[in-house]
Amino acid sequence: MIKEVLAEFKEFAVKGNVIDMAVGIIIGGAFSPIVKSLVDDIIMPPIGMVLGNVDFSNLYIPVNNLNEHFDSLAAAKEAGTVTINYGVFINTLITFVIVAFAVFLLVKGINKLKADEKKDEAAEVAANTKECPYCCSEINIKAKKCAFCGSDVE
Repeated sequence: MIKEVLAEFKEFAVKGNVIDMAVGIIIGGAFSPIVKSLVDDIIMPPIGMVLGNVDFSNLYIPVNNLNEHFDSLAAAKEAGTVTINYGVFINTLITFVIVAFAVFLLVKGINKLKADEKKDEAAEVAANTKECPYCCSEINIKAKKCAFCGSDVE
């Protein structure tokens, strides 16, 4: 029983889909910090500047200590203030949109490659077949008799 389970697991683990998924997860993990840096360090500073020198990473709503003002989110947290960090959420949301768009472009490219491959396969099949003049079935180009209706073909 254990051998059967191990054999089944081995078959599952070495299938192409599982390996492709693992590679995708690893690449996604490596890609995520790059996108986060793109959003935090390149995209959000100009947007913040246009909106009046707003630092999105420091946008928060204090839940307690409402009478105190802090210069940054870090200072508020250090003082023990409970905060709703909507600026960090905005950064995370923009990061997600960029990652989702990158994945969309990747999947779109892969689907185009697969479609081109299917066209090539269809052209190859068409080059190796002909139509029976009697029953209109697709038969091998070398066939002398139709496998579907039994008629002699040229």
